[in-house]
Amino acid sequence: MESVRAVLIDIDGVLTVSWKPLPGAVEALRRIRDLGLGVALLTNTTSRTRASIAAALAGAGFPVDAGDILTAPAATAAYLADRYPGARCFLVNSGDIAEDLVGVTLLDDDAADTDAVPDVVVVGGAGPEFGYAALNLAFGHLQQGARLIAMHRNLYWRTDRGLQLDTGAFLVGLERAARMEAEITGKPAPAFFETALARLGVGPGEALMVGDDIESDVLAAQRAGITGVLVRTGKYLPETHRAASGEPDHVLDSFADLPALLDASAPR
Repeated sequence: MESVRAVLIDIDGVLTVSWKPLPGAVEALRRIRDLGLGVALLTNTTSRTRASIAAALAGAGFPVDAGDILTAPAATAAYLADRYPGARCFLVNSGDIAEDLVGVTLLDDDAADTDAVPDVVVVGGAGPEFGYAALNLAFGHLQQGARLIAMHRNLYWRTDRGLQLDTGAFLVGLERAARMEAEITGKPAPAFFETALARLGVGPGEALMVGDDIESDVLAAQRAGITGVLVRTGKYLPETHRAASGEPDHVLDSFADLPALLDASAPR
């Protein structure tokens, strides 16, 4: 790989699990900062705003602020502004992310009158709100012509209670019932990685992407020309690795091992 100038990092399962730091992660990120590398945290997390995420990470000792974080909701707001300016949106999401949906017109959950029929159904992160009533209402809007946008299609994620169902487990059924495919705005969408690179002012060959999701984090980044690094923490499963559509450029036991990889690949 070329001389690395920036590191893109997933959060859940890489730096933290249930917002608690994984062993060695804080120290590894401090070391990366000391090397003078650009850092961007790319997350499909849809339950917290950028400011809330930054506060949680900084409180755990990570050297980050809100400007380092790119979330799927923020990317969704930019996508809607570009592709569907002025669209009325029906949001199905667990958590309050309105702060990151700047400029997006959100309809009330129970909006049913004709004038309030949304132009777009936006599916965020799964949680208690993903019940029959909400999904059936979204299905009804799709039948009336609304477009379907999803912040990601992750099937599950890792918490301190084990693996938990995520958006993709529900999105597949909604897509099949409505006979349409969702437009994805977070990882693995190429635009998500491109936005991060542009913010850091680096090219794809000058960056690493570190993640625990082999498809959405690592192989998607590699298809965008970014060096991929898979870590065996978080949602990593050996069987998922074996069945993947490709092979990561690098595989590490954890994020704590990344500084050593960077040292080994640095020009002598």
